[in-house]
Amino acid sequence: MSSPAGTSLFTGFTKLCKGLAVILVGGHILVQILPASVNALALIPARTIPFAWNLITAGYIEQTVYGVVVSTLGLLFMGKLLEPVWGSKEFLKFIFIVNFLTSVCVFITAIALYYIMRQENYLYMPISGFHGILSALLVGIKQIIPDQELSLLKIKAKWLPSIMILLSIAVSFFTAESAAYLPTIIFGTYMGWIYLRYMQSKTETKHRGDPSDDFGFSSFFPEFLRPVIDPIASIFHRMFCGRSDTSGEAHGYTLGGGAPLPGSDPIEASRRRERGARALEERLASEKLASARSTEELKKDAAENV
Repeated sequence: MSSPAGTSLFTGFTKLCKGLAVILVGGHILVQILPASVNALALIPARTIPFAWNLITAGYIEQTVYGVVVSTLGLLFMGKLLEPVWGSKEFLKFIFIVNFLTSVCVFITAIALYYIMRQENYLYMPISGFHGILSALLVGIKQIIPDQELSLLKIKAKWLPSIMILLSIAVSFFTAESAAYLPTIIFGTYMGWIYLRYMQSKTETKHRGDPSDDFGFSSFFPEFLRPVIDPIASIFHRMFCGRSDTSGEAHGYTLGGGAPLPGSDPIEASRRRERGARALEERLASEKLASARSTEELKKDAAENV
Protein backbone atom coordinates (compact mmCIF):
# COMPACT_ATOMS: atom_id res chain seq x y z
CA MET A 1 0.00 0.00 0.00
CA SER A 2 1.51 3.37 -1.04
CA SER A 3 1.46 6.23 1.40
CA PRO A 4 -0.65 9.32 0.55
CA ALA A 5 2.32 11.65 1.15
CA GLY A 6 4.45 9.65 -1.26
CA THR A 7 1.66 9.72 -3.84
CA SER A 8 1.23 13.51 -3.64
CA LEU A 9 4.98 14.01 -3.90
CA PHE A 10 5.00 12.46 -7.36
CA THR A 11 2.02 14.37 -8.72
CA GLY A 12 1.51 17.84 -10.09
CA PHE A 13 4.25 17.70 -12.72
CA THR A 14 3.62 20.05 -15.65
CA LYS A 15 2.94 18.86 -19.20
CA LEU A 16 5.99 20.72 -20.50
CA CYS A 17 8.30 19.06 -18.00
CA LYS A 18 6.81 15.66 -18.79
CA GLY A 19 7.44 16.31 -22.48
CA LEU A 20 11.06 17.33 -21.83
CA ALA A 21 11.49 14.25 -19.65
CA VAL A 22 10.34 12.09 -22.57
CA ILE A 23 13.00 13.75 -24.74
CA LEU A 24 15.69 12.98 -22.15
CA VAL A 25 14.63 9.35 -21.82
CA GLY A 26 14.26 9.02 -25.60
CA GLY A 27 17.72 10.48 -26.17
CA HIS A 28 19.23 8.01 -23.72
CA ILE A 29 17.48 5.06 -25.37
CA LEU A 30 18.67 6.26 -28.79
CA VAL A 31 22.36 6.34 -27.84
CA GLN A 32 22.01 2.91 -26.21
CA ILE A 33 20.46 1.37 -29.33
CA LEU A 34 22.67 3.31 -31.76
CA PRO A 35 25.97 4.11 -29.97
CA ALA A 36 27.31 5.81 -33.11
CA SER A 37 24.66 8.52 -32.71
CA VAL A 38 26.72 9.98 -29.85
CA ASN A 39 29.19 11.25 -32.45
CA ALA A 40 26.45 13.30 -34.09
CA LEU A 41 24.49 14.45 -31.03
CA ALA A 42 27.08 14.95 -28.26
CA LEU A 43 29.43 17.93 -28.14
CA ILE A 44 32.74 16.80 -29.62
CA PRO A 45 34.78 20.02 -29.98
CA ALA A 46 36.86 18.77 -32.93
CA ARG A 47 33.65 18.04 -34.87
CA THR A 48 31.47 20.91 -33.76
CA ILE A 49 32.43 22.67 -36.96
CA PRO A 50 30.58 21.86 -39.22
CA PHE A 51 28.30 19.79 -36.87
CA ALA A 52 27.16 22.94 -35.08
CA TRP A 53 23.79 21.43 -34.11
CA ASN A 54 25.48 19.53 -31.29
CA LEU A 55 25.69 22.85 -29.42
CA ILE A 56 21.92 22.37 -28.99
CA THR A 57 21.46 18.59 -28.92
CA ALA A 58 24.28 17.78 -26.46
CA GLY A 59 22.37 19.12 -23.47
CA TYR A 60 19.51 16.67 -23.99
CA ILE A 61 21.59 13.50 -24.43
CA GLU A 62 22.29 11.46 -21.31
CA GLN A 63 24.76 8.63 -21.90
CA THR A 64 24.27 6.83 -18.56
CA VAL A 65 21.26 5.43 -16.71
CA TYR A 66 22.30 7.36 -13.59
CA GLY A 67 22.43 10.59 -15.58
CA VAL A 68 19.01 10.20 -17.17
CA VAL A 69 17.36 9.29 -13.83
CA VAL A 70 18.86 12.27 -11.97
CA SER A 71 18.17 14.68 -14.84
CA THR A 72 14.57 13.53 -15.29
CA LEU A 73 13.73 13.74 -11.59
CA GLY A 74 15.52 17.08 -11.21
CA LEU A 75 13.63 18.53 -14.18
CA LEU A 76 10.23 17.32 -12.97
CA PHE A 77 10.59 18.52 -9.37
CA MET A 78 12.26 21.87 -10.09
CA GLY A 79 9.96 22.52 -13.03
CA LYS A 80 6.99 21.96 -10.72
CA LEU A 81 8.16 25.00 -8.73
CA LEU A 82 9.56 27.24 -11.46
CA GLU A 83 7.17 26.86 -14.40
CA PRO A 84 4.05 28.14 -12.55
CA VAL A 85 6.00 31.28 -11.55
CA TRP A 86 7.71 31.97 -14.89
CA GLY A 87 5.13 30.58 -17.27
CA SER A 88 5.62 27.72 -19.74
CA LYS A 89 6.95 29.89 -22.56
CA GLU A 90 9.56 31.60 -20.37
CA PHE A 91 10.53 28.29 -18.75
CA LEU A 92 11.19 26.69 -22.14
CA LYS A 93 13.02 29.80 -23.36
CA PHE A 94 15.25 29.72 -20.29
CA ILE A 95 16.18 26.08 -20.88
CA PHE A 96 16.90 26.59 -24.58
CA ILE A 97 19.02 29.73 -24.22
CA VAL A 98 20.97 28.54 -21.18
CA ASN A 99 21.65 25.19 -22.82
CA PHE A 100 23.00 26.84 -25.98
CA LEU A 101 25.14 29.41 -24.16
CA THR A 102 26.53 26.73 -21.84
CA SER A 103 27.49 24.54 -24.80
CA VAL A 104 29.24 27.46 -26.50
CA CYS A 105 31.26 28.18 -23.35
CA VAL A 106 32.15 24.50 -22.92
CA PHE A 107 33.26 24.33 -26.56
CA ILE A 108 35.53 27.38 -26.16
CA THR A 109 36.91 26.00 -22.89
CA ALA A 110 37.72 22.63 -24.49
CA ILE A 111 39.57 24.32 -27.36
CA ALA A 112 41.50 26.50 -24.89
CA LEU A 113 42.42 23.49 -22.74
CA TYR A 114 43.73 21.69 -25.82
CA TYR A 115 46.04 24.56 -26.76
CA ILE A 116 47.22 24.91 -23.15
CA MET A 117 47.63 21.22 -22.27
CA ARG A 118 48.26 19.85 -25.78
CA GLN A 119 46.08 16.81 -25.06
CA GLU A 120 43.81 15.63 -27.85
CA ASN A 121 41.25 14.09 -25.48
CA TYR A 122 39.89 17.61 -24.90
CA LEU A 123 39.01 17.75 -28.61
CA TYR A 124 37.47 14.29 -29.00
CA MET A 125 35.76 13.73 -25.65
CA PRO A 126 31.97 13.42 -26.21
CA ILE A 127 30.39 15.92 -23.81
CA SER A 128 26.65 15.74 -23.16
CA GLY A 129 24.07 15.80 -20.41
CA PHE A 130 21.32 17.86 -18.81
CA HIS A 131 23.37 18.71 -15.70
CA GLY A 132 24.21 22.20 -16.96
CA ILE A 133 20.52 23.06 -17.19
CA LEU A 134 19.84 21.46 -13.81
CA SER A 135 22.49 23.75 -12.33
CA ALA A 136 20.80 26.74 -13.96
CA LEU A 137 17.41 25.65 -12.59
CA LEU A 138 18.94 25.62 -9.11
CA VAL A 139 19.76 29.29 -9.68
CA GLY A 140 16.09 29.82 -10.47
CA ILE A 141 15.16 28.14 -7.18
CA LYS A 142 17.66 30.44 -5.44
CA GLN A 143 15.94 33.43 -7.01
CA ILE A 144 12.29 32.71 -6.20
CA ILE A 145 12.57 31.07 -2.75
CA PRO A 146 16.04 32.00 -1.42
CA ASP A 147 15.17 31.69 2.27
CA GLN A 148 13.14 28.49 2.03
CA GLU A 149 14.83 25.88 4.21
CA LEU A 150 15.05 22.35 2.89
CA SER A 151 13.68 20.04 5.57
CA LEU A 152 16.04 17.16 4.83
CA LEU A 153 19.31 19.07 4.45
CA LYS A 154 18.56 21.94 6.85
CA ILE A 155 20.02 24.48 4.42
CA LYS A 156 18.44 27.42 2.63
CA ALA A 157 17.61 27.16 -1.06
CA LYS A 158 19.87 30.10 -1.93
CA TRP A 159 22.96 27.95 -1.28
CA LEU A 160 21.98 25.08 -3.59
CA PRO A 161 23.88 26.33 -6.70
CA SER A 162 27.03 27.01 -4.67
CA ILE A 163 26.88 23.59 -3.01
CA MET A 164 26.37 21.95 -6.40
CA ILE A 165 29.54 23.55 -7.76
CA LEU A 166 31.60 22.79 -4.64
CA LEU A 167 30.57 19.12 -4.68
CA SER A 168 31.34 18.87 -8.40
CA ILE A 169 34.80 20.36 -7.90
CA ALA A 170 35.45 18.00 -4.99
CA VAL A 171 34.39 14.97 -7.04
CA SER A 172 36.57 16.09 -9.96
CA PHE A 173 39.71 15.37 -7.91
CA PHE A 174 38.75 11.68 -7.82
CA THR A 175 37.54 11.23 -11.41
CA ALA A 176 39.63 10.96 -14.57
CA GLU A 177 37.21 12.63 -16.99
CA SER A 178 36.09 15.66 -14.98
CA ALA A 179 36.30 17.82 -18.13
CA ALA A 180 33.22 15.96 -19.38
CA TYR A 181 30.95 17.46 -16.70
CA LEU A 182 32.64 20.12 -14.53
CA PRO A 183 32.75 22.97 -17.10
CA THR A 184 29.13 22.22 -18.01
CA ILE A 185 27.99 22.56 -14.38
CA ILE A 186 30.00 25.74 -13.77
CA PHE A 187 28.91 27.45 -17.00
CA GLY A 188 25.34 26.22 -16.58
CA THR A 189 25.18 27.91 -13.19
CA TYR A 190 26.76 31.12 -14.48
CA MET A 191 24.65 31.32 -17.64
CA GLY A 192 21.51 30.68 -15.60
CA TRP A 193 22.45 33.61 -13.37
CA ILE A 194 23.33 35.84 -16.35
CA TYR A 195 19.96 35.15 -17.94
CA LEU A 196 17.94 35.76 -14.78
CA ARG A 197 20.02 38.76 -13.72
CA TYR A 198 20.07 40.65 -17.02
CA MET A 199 17.94 39.02 -19.72
CA GLN A 200 14.70 37.56 -18.35
CA SER A 201 11.72 39.59 -19.54
CA LYS A 202 8.47 40.12 -17.66
CA THR A 203 5.19 40.35 -19.52
CA GLU A 204 3.67 42.71 -16.96
CA THR A 205 6.51 45.26 -17.18
CA LYS A 206 9.01 46.52 -19.75
CA HIS A 207 11.97 45.77 -17.52
CA ARG A 208 14.41 42.89 -17.62
CA GLY A 209 16.36 40.94 -15.04
CA ASP A 210 16.61 40.92 -11.26
CA PRO A 211 18.66 43.82 -9.81
CA SER A 212 18.25 42.94 -6.14
CA ASP A 213 21.35 42.78 -3.95
CA ASP A 214 20.27 39.35 -2.71
CA PHE A 215 20.69 38.02 -6.25
CA GLY A 216 24.04 39.66 -7.00
CA PHE A 217 27.04 37.59 -8.09
CA SER A 218 28.56 37.79 -4.63
CA SER A 219 25.44 36.13 -3.16
CA PHE A 220 26.88 32.80 -4.33
CA PHE A 221 29.77 33.24 -1.88
CA PRO A 222 29.95 33.30 1.94
CA GLU A 223 29.43 36.66 3.61
CA PHE A 224 33.10 37.15 4.54
CA LEU A 225 34.18 36.88 0.88
CA ARG A 226 31.71 39.42 -0.51
CA PRO A 227 33.83 42.53 0.15
CA VAL A 228 36.42 40.95 -2.15
CA ILE A 229 33.97 39.62 -4.76
CA ASP A 230 31.85 42.77 -5.12
CA PRO A 231 34.59 45.05 -6.58
CA ILE A 232 35.60 42.35 -9.08
CA ALA A 233 31.99 41.74 -10.10
CA SER A 234 31.49 45.49 -10.47
CA ILE A 235 34.42 45.71 -12.92
CA PHE A 236 32.99 42.98 -15.15
CA HIS A 237 29.54 44.54 -14.90
CA ARG A 238 30.88 47.84 -16.24
CA MET A 239 32.85 46.08 -18.98
CA PHE A 240 29.87 44.16 -20.34
CA CYS A 241 27.01 46.51 -19.49
CA GLY A 242 28.67 49.90 -19.69
CA ARG A 243 26.65 51.21 -22.61
CA SER A 244 23.34 50.06 -21.24
CA ASP A 245 24.07 51.57 -17.84
CA THR A 246 23.43 55.01 -19.25
CA SER A 247 19.84 54.12 -20.04
CA GLY A 248 19.59 52.40 -16.66
CA GLU A 249 20.57 55.63 -14.90
CA ALA A 250 17.91 57.48 -16.84
CA HIS A 251 15.30 55.17 -15.33
CA GLY A 252 16.74 55.49 -11.86
CA TYR A 253 17.57 51.82 -11.29
CA THR A 254 20.81 51.01 -9.53
CA LEU A 255 22.79 47.93 -8.61
CA GLY A 256 24.34 47.33 -5.20
CA GLY A 257 26.39 50.31 -4.20
CA GLY A 258 25.17 52.54 -7.01
CA ALA A 259 26.20 50.83 -10.24
CA PRO A 260 23.13 50.97 -12.52
CA LEU A 261 21.57 47.82 -13.88
CA PRO A 262 20.02 48.10 -17.34
CA GLY A 263 16.26 47.71 -17.65
CA SER A 264 15.55 46.22 -14.25
CA ASP A 265 13.06 46.99 -11.51
CA PRO A 266 13.89 46.23 -7.86
CA ILE A 267 10.20 46.29 -6.92
CA GLU A 268 9.45 43.68 -9.58
CA ALA A 269 12.26 41.47 -8.23
CA SER A 270 10.64 41.59 -4.81
CA ARG A 271 7.25 40.74 -6.31
CA ARG A 272 8.80 37.78 -8.12
CA ARG A 273 10.05 36.39 -4.83
CA GLU A 274 6.61 36.86 -3.32
CA ARG A 275 5.05 35.01 -6.25
CA GLY A 276 7.60 32.22 -5.85
CA ALA A 277 6.88 31.86 -2.14
CA ARG A 278 3.13 31.99 -2.81
CA ALA A 279 3.42 29.34 -5.55
CA LEU A 280 5.38 27.11 -3.20
CA GLU A 281 2.80 27.55 -0.44
CA GLU A 282 -0.04 26.76 -2.86
CA ARG A 283 1.81 23.70 -4.12
CA LEU A 284 2.42 22.44 -0.58
CA ALA A 285 -1.18 23.16 0.37
CA SER A 286 -2.53 21.25 -2.63
CA GLU A 287 -0.27 18.30 -1.83
CA LYS A 288 -1.46 18.28 1.79
CA LEU A 289 -5.07 18.40 0.57
CA ALA A 290 -4.44 15.51 -1.82
CA SER A 291 -2.77 13.60 1.00
CA ALA A 292 -5.72 14.21 3.32
CA ARG A 293 -8.19 13.05 0.66
CA SER A 294 -6.14 9.91 0.02
CA THR A 295 -6.09 9.20 3.74
CA GLU A 296 -9.88 9.54 3.94
CA GLU A 297 -10.32 7.22 0.97
CA LEU A 298 -8.04 4.63 2.53
CA LYS A 299 -9.99 4.82 5.78
CA LYS A 300 -13.28 4.35 3.92
CA ASP A 301 -11.88 1.37 2.00
CA ALA A 302 -10.63 -0.15 5.25
CA ALA A 303 -14.01 0.38 6.92
CA GLU A 304 -15.82 -1.24 3.99
CA ASN A 305 -13.51 -4.24 4.05
CA VAL A 306 -14.07 -4.85 7.79
